[in-house]
Amino acid sequence: MIVNALAIASATLGVGLALVVLLRLLPTVRLQLAGLAMLAVTLPLASVLLSGWVMFHMGDDVKILAVSAASAAIAIVAGLYLAHAIARSLDRVRVAASALAGGDLAARAPESGPAEIADLAASFNEMAGNIEQLFDARRELVAWSSHDLRTPLANMQAMLEALEDGLAEPDDYLPALREQVGVLTLLVDDLFELARIDAGVLTLELRIAPIATIVDSCLRGVEAEARQRQVTLVGEVDQALTARFAPEKVERVLLNLVTNALRHTPSDGSVAVRVESLVNEVQISVEDTGEGLGEEAQSRMFERFWRSDRARSTRGAGLGLTIARGLVEAQGGRIWAENRPGGGARVSFTLPAA
Repeated sequence: MIVNALAIASATLGVGLALVVLLRLLPTVRLQLAGLAMLAVTLPLASVLLSGWVMFHMGDDVKILAVSAASAAIAIVAGLYLAHAIARSLDRVRVAASALAGGDLAARAPESGPAEIADLAASFNEMAGNIEQLFDARRELVAWSSHDLRTPLANMQAMLEALEDGLAEPDDYLPALREQVGVLTLLVDDLFELARIDAGVLTLELRIAPIATIVDSCLRGVEAEARQRQVTLVGEVDQALTARFAPEKVERVLLNLVTNALRHTPSDGSVAVRVESLVNEVQISVEDTGEGLGEEAQSRMFERFWRSDRARSTRGAGLGLTIARGLVEAQGGRIWAENRPGGGARVSFTLPAA
């Protein structure tokens, strides 16, 4: 009896493993699940019948066969229904993926069905959203870079034509031409820097240095503009505080933030640079007493070519804050913007502590 039971169990296990290997060769999930349902009922059925043939008389085998067949039929129907439901959920993700591959960037998969498929759909939707944002950013990059390149080029073309026609003397337009060349150079440099950041090939030489030196240099650089705008500059930093960073890149970031704060601060206002030491990092904040930030500005101000007022002519191409974010993140920091409780805006970024 025991020998027969062991023989039947071993045979069932061997056949089951062999059939599982064959099931993996089926081309679709629907067929694999249907095959699994068939296997789940046929193996126990075969085992029961074989045991009945060994243990009982033939008259009892008919009863065993009837009960086993009924149970097997119910299990097969349930397995096929489950396979259809799972495959239908996968089909919805497949359709959305095909639509995205065909160029429909708004394609999204319904986040329903079993937990695993719902998680798959959510991950797909997040990926699709990132791809859509990437294409939107590319379109904006082409549109705004073309606009910002066209304006100085048109100005230079007009001045050169005036010189060729004898309508002006070279000395009249040389300073303006030099200024327009500077605008083009700045834009090209920004685009090149942004391309290196996006490609992940930006190399920085990080070293431990005092923060106060960078803050003092930055404030001296904008002192004349602040005096002209009648804005008070304030620097609050511990002279002994150090961090690990690339000084020239951090100075560029800080100069950009302070310059933006000056442009949005009315006369008799103030712009403050505050540095504080946290647990494992140093936080540098630029605060102003201007109009503050709207919801759109807080969420989009670090996007390339985004301006709070696109109808208003502003200096630069709108890449400064995008590059600032890339430079800060490349040094292991983070950057964000928020409104001050007492009014005005605050833009902060962190650097690894020394």
